[in-house]
Amino acid sequence: QVHLVESGGGLVQAGDSLRLSCEASGRTFSGGSMGWFRQAPGKEREFVAAITWIAGNTYYADAVKGRFTISRDKAKNTNYLQMNSLKPEDTAVYYCADRPRGLVTGADYAFWGQGTQVTVSS
Repeated sequence: QVHLVESGGGLVQAGDSLRLSCEASGRTFSGGSMGWFRQAPGKEREFVAAITWIAGNTYYADAVKGRFTISRDKAKNTNYLQMNSLKPEDTAVYYCADRPRGLVTGADYAFWGQGTQVTVSS
């Protein structure tokens, strides 16, 4: 069972940056992918970014492409989401997710964190 702990959320102003971290424990598989999803009030959870664990291939939603960067530190079993040029519409609870296999951008990840709030004021 993989346990994911997110950190780094907070309240910032439009144009600011934040870095989210997600540390995984109990990750017994070497491959797979880790991703970030977000859910704003009254909206469905949506894909934000993902990275394949071995090759480090990255994937982004169109809404964040060019502003967000996902990376991973395999030695620390941790991935990071660097968020630059934040906009009010980025306000949401951000969830880290992990999976041993399957579609990198799919919503059916096997393991999920508890979420961290990101609020961007205008």
